[in-house]
Amino acid sequence: MITIKPEVREMTAVDVDQVYAIETSAHANPWSRLTFQREIVNKRHNMCLVAELGESIVGFMCMYHVLDEGHVTNIAVAAPYQNKGIATHLMLEAVERVIKRGIKRLTLEVRKSNTKAQHLYIKFGFKMSGLRKAYYTDNREDALVFWTGDISDENYQQLFREIRQNLDDRE
Repeated sequence: MITIKPEVREMTAVDVDQVYAIETSAHANPWSRLTFQREIVNKRHNMCLVAELGESIVGFMCMYHVLDEGHVTNIAVAAPYQNKGIATHLMLEAVERVIKRGIKRLTLEVRKSNTKAQHLYIKFGFKMSGLRKAYYTDNREDALVFWTGDISDENYQQLFREIRQNLDDRE
């Protein structure tokens, strides 16, 4: 697999149109532009990142947090850049940032059929812990609920260092 190293930074209002284009091509039930605008305004509890190559945004992710728990709410990579390490770069940056905010555990829901995303999450130490029946409104597909253990723990930190090293070795 060829990997690409994007610049990962905070999403801004200027990015919303490019992010929305990725969102609508990646998800059957996409967020609205307004949802992204709201996410980037509330920086106290939300974090949205973009992966950028030159002037083009090629991926994004959003997460919110309450107390010491983070919830990955949305992640997508533009089709031509999938399977090139973009989502991994986004996850690494997000984890580094939320640990600094005192986040200890992460959770997310993922479509039962989305095995590519599930592999990414498992790589990051997420474990399936439940099922939400008919969670997705577009087709009533079930969602798998994933959780990590304590991401500030040395075992998880070692896992993240290994993921980053593997990416660096392939770039």
